[in-house]
Amino acid sequence: MELFDVTIIGGGPAGLYSAFYSGLRHMKTKIIDAEQALGGKLHVYPEKIIWDVGGLGPLTGQALIEQLTTQALTFDPTVVLNEKITSIEKLDGMFQLINQDGEKHFSKTVIVAVGGGILKPKTLDIDGANRLEIDNIHYTLTSLSYFKDRTVVISGGGNAAIDWANLLEPIAKKVMLTYRKSELKGHEQPVKQLLNSSVSYYPDTEITRLVAEGNQITAVELTHCQTKEKVIKQVDDVVVNHGYEKDASLLEETKLPLERVGEFFIKGNSHSETSVPGIFGAGDIISYDGKVNLILGCFQDAANAVNQAKTFLDPDANARAMVSSHHTAFTDKNKDMRQQLLD
Repeated sequence: MELFDVTIIGGGPAGLYSAFYSGLRHMKTKIIDAEQALGGKLHVYPEKIIWDVGGLGPLTGQALIEQLTTQALTFDPTVVLNEKITSIEKLDGMFQLINQDGEKHFSKTVIVAVGGGILKPKTLDIDGANRLEIDNIHYTLTSLSYFKDRTVVISGGGNAAIDWANLLEPIAKKVMLTYRKSELKGHEQPVKQLLNSSVSYYPDTEITRLVAEGNQITAVELTHCQTKEKVIKQVDDVVVNHGYEKDASLLEETKLPLERVGEFFIKGNSHSETSVPGIFGAGDIISYDGKVNLILGCFQDAANAVNQAKTFLDPDANARAMVSSHHTAFTDKNKDMRQQLLD
């Protein structure tokens, strides 16, 4: 049995910064994520431009994933991917984390950083949409350049679908947006941009049939929800955003007295403490007065969570880490960087 000082559940921005900061505090660290790659919800919008991370200029979601991951691995934490933690138990003064297969991890403290729960895109609910061999139906945009000069139909009427239509409009040959209701649900400015663009918008309309040749969808049938009138549109790609199913099984299956806010969130405080001593929260998962629900806010949550975990293990430890510019862990790296500046 290998015992860790802290185990972080979730590999998004909050979890990644927690991993870096716990290494800074000389803690034996493990980070566990249910997905096949670190980055969390940033994978939903890898090519969107993010402007509001302090000290960084505008960068894509993918670029931020890469920078956060590089930073998180500075102190060589143990990284476990493709494992979904379904429950946390207290056992003989330590925590036992159980995954979907019943396998166990052991830790002195736990930081929960799973955002609003594990996100799974809602799929297009018609025959043929979930065939594994179909490769031109998309539930996120991983590469805008892929869609250059292609005809794309987007299904959905929320912010993500509208943003995707606006992003693709100057890149694709043609963009169509179909939504089963009469009014789009997005923010005012993106909706206005879409309605004033070349995007063909079909309200009160939904995709009711896919026409495929081999592994490629070649056309879609659009049906008006009121008149039932049908029309066939030739397409190169189908993009779907019907929202996300949230998996809150971790909170549901954990029998410890974790106080919750609604179905998907943990009640905490501004120090990242929860109602269970030794379990802390960081990022969207933890709710408290004055919470900043932005990426930049999760970094403070992460630092607070790690500091609390450190003093939980060692009450005589400093309440917070030494600033990185004076930290001995970076002495050699700082020398190398200074030398590069002189060369």
